[in-house]
Amino acid sequence: MKNTVTSPAAEETAALWAARLDGSVLTAEQRIALDAWLAAAPEHRPLLTQYCQFSADLEQQLPLIAGIREMSAGSMAAPETAAPFPWLRRPVWAGVTLTAAAAVALAFWLARPQPQFATLATQRSVLTLGDGTRIELNAQTSLSAEIGAQTRHVRLAAGEAFFAVHKDPARPFIVETPAGSVRVTGTQFDVRAESAAALEVTVAEGSVQVHPAAAAPLALTAGDRLAGGAVQRLSAKGLDEALAWRQGQIVFHDTPLSEALARFARYHGRGITASPEVADKRIGGRYSLDDLDGFFAAMEDAMDVQVTRNLNGTVQVGQRAPR
Repeated sequence: MKNTVTSPAAEETAALWAARLDGSVLTAEQRIALDAWLAAAPEHRPLLTQYCQFSADLEQQLPLIAGIREMSAGSMAAPETAAPFPWLRRPVWAGVTLTAAAAVALAFWLARPQPQFATLATQRSVLTLGDGTRIELNAQTSLSAEIGAQTRHVRLAAGEAFFAVHKDPARPFIVETPAGSVRVTGTQFDVRAESAAALEVTVAEGSVQVHPAAAAPLALTAGDRLAGGAVQRLSAKGLDEALAWRQGQIVFHDTPLSEALARFARYHGRGITASPEVADKRIGGRYSLDDLDGFFAAMEDAMDVQVTRNLNGTVQVGQRAPR
């Protein structure tokens, strides 16, 4: 290929195939078409190889692309000595220049859904997506996101998150969990998914479409909460209590002790369990999620229980010994 001259049409086709190969799995029809194109001329196969390499180089340069965009959008100019795109300033391959075909490959690649981040939040935190959507993460939450030209996807593997979704009717916003999915175009809602069988959705503003994994789709509006497979209508106070974790608090109403301890255990990422004789005791009140010792002290004062802290960091709550 060193001195081979290829037509612009062949270069454009190679660029498109390279972008498709990098962005998705080809269908059977696409594979047949690609094989036919490769067999049509001996220079097609090495040309495709070169454009696939271009795509790989582009993957490495993407963070620099974002940096240049940020500098050009602000008042700071990019340093004249910076050369983040050497493959744009010189022939990329011997005998093959970066023509409009490469620009097609660049546009095709940038149009793919781009993974923005994947994170495991060990404490409460806030993230903002490229489309302006704001996400508040509860502690011990695993989440990843992709923003594409036609859809916006978030995968909540475990934990809890509050979404203030930037309105964009042309691009639905979908939250996927092991227990089902939530679809909106722009609204505010909370999703909690701590197992493949449990999905909780609380809507603070607007409306959402919930698709539980093992049930019919549901439409929820502001003030609705899906929990335990049933939809509840919350008062303003109830909505505040359901979302109290955003202020680092949690509210219990006649809650089994085992369930309350499980919520603190997940938040702090440590083992906190109740012995069988106290697991069904009921607890109520508003507590600080960060003040674990304060919760234990209040629990011992209000209930006939005793907290035992083990050397390995785990905590056991059992029946208080007779005095």
